[in-house]
Amino acid sequence: MTLDRARQLLKVQADFGGFYNANSAKLILSEVSREHGQAAVDGLILELGLDKVFGFEPGTRFEGGLAMGKPDL
Repeated sequence: MTLDRARQLLKVQADFGGFYNANSAKLILSEVSREHGQAAVDGLILELGLDKVFGFEPGTRFEGGLAMGKPDL
């Protein structure tokens, strides 16, 4: 999935908000993470305001549609 396509899909999810759309957003972000890395995920979270809409924080890992939390440093 390209970052532009992910951006489009995530914008739709953010516009609707809600629990089910948050799950869809997690799936999209897990795909972005796998293909483009954590930096791309963090960028999309901040760019689209997913931190405000769904409470996603930059640094959160998304794997298989699950928010795994931030890695221990």
